[in-house]
Amino acid sequence: MKLKESKLFPAILALILMCSMLPLAACSTAKAAEANDSSETVSAVNANKGSSPSYSASAASSSTEQSVSDFITDAFSKRDLSGEYDSDEAITIALNGNTASASSSDVNIDGSVVTITDAGTYILSGTLNNGYVVINVSKEDKVQLVLDGVVINSDSFAPIYIAQADKVFITLADGTENTLSNGGSFVKIDDNNVDAVIFSKDDLTLNGSGTLNITSPAGHGISGKDELTITGGTYIITAAKHGIEANDSLAVSNGSFTIKAGKDGIHVENDDDDTLGNIYIEDGSFNITCDDDGIHANTLIVIDGGTFSITSAEGIEATYITINDGDITISASDDGINAARKSSAYTPTVEINGGSIRISMGAGDTDSIDSNGNIVMNGGTVNITGNSSFDYDGTARYNGGTITVNGQKLDYIPNQVMGGMGGMGEMPGGFGGHGGHR
Repeated sequence: MKLKESKLFPAILALILMCSMLPLAACSTAKAAEANDSSETVSAVNANKGSSPSYSASAASSSTEQSVSDFITDAFSKRDLSGEYDSDEAITIALNGNTASASSSDVNIDGSVVTITDAGTYILSGTLNNGYVVINVSKEDKVQLVLDGVVINSDSFAPIYIAQADKVFITLADGTENTLSNGGSFVKIDDNNVDAVIFSKDDLTLNGSGTLNITSPAGHGISGKDELTITGGTYIITAAKHGIEANDSLAVSNGSFTIKAGKDGIHVENDDDDTLGNIYIEDGSFNITCDDDGIHANTLIVIDGGTFSITSAEGIEATYITINDGDITISASDDGINAARKSSAYTPTVEINGGSIRISMGAGDTDSIDSNGNIVMNGGTVNITGNSSFDYDGTARYNGGTITVNGQKLDYIPNQVMGGMGGMGEMPGGFGGHGGHR
């Protein structure tokens, strides 16, 4: 875990504090993609696609607690986005059933175990039966692993295991279909608890335009124990646990995702620092069916675009959820969108600045949009079908946008009197004086 090196959200608190003291116009920037070759960062991933937030969550337990700004910088590097490689300069690894061959001594082959030991670009092709690929290089080294028509099954381990690196890029070659699967158990080979088909201890980026099929009957699909970035490709994931998980952050700029998971579809949580565990989605297509949360982050979720179809117990959950754009359809049996107190850094808040949101809820104690703190709506459309439309413990501000509940348009944010208990009723003023402000 590299807390001080996290690129996705490290500056967000400072930026929010700065913008809270400036006019809204000063916080609005044009979207850019200027790369710094030395740091590999690309600035201004998102720049106010939705309205600038007009509501600030009041500080409760910490002076650093602020509302979520709707811009994030340095989410993607130039190399994250490109997915390019030079095949003439790359090292080739040919998988041959129960063993493999390579064009360089930087690849160690021991039966069906392939270990990459130095920086560089490696093109992997062929089939490996009951084997796996290990990347174990110095902490300063970057590795690009190109999957060019690969089938790897490991009965008792991760088909791809990143033990150590500065950063690894897994690139799905254009027009290829790749398949990675685990046989149903994970046996330790070192001190790490490897429990995913792709398991990385360090920063990991997935890019390219090919297809990756992942089957994980005993664990997670993709697990990144630091920062995880996805900028392209088609992913079809079936997992007993989380489909995609990360510790510090997940940033997605594009890609197509079909996820069936026994736990969360996408899960980001840092057990050691509850101010981390953040998700930023700029674009992409997400079809998620899971038994728990469709998209879960402990701290922040910021959605700037994309198409989402989520069938789950809870659709989207984090402490602070900001939706600036996107087409979101949720069918849930518990809460559709839930701002829960998972992080000490923010007051639980759902902030909607744009996009189209459709939520259908099951019967019983269910809430379409539930906040343990506040709700603010500045724009976009929300169409709800269910017993309880909104439930919040703090305050609500309705500044713009369109709200439709069971076919009826509202010009306020109602509050459920006693939760979604079979249509107990909703009131503009809510229960205990919570305001459905117009």
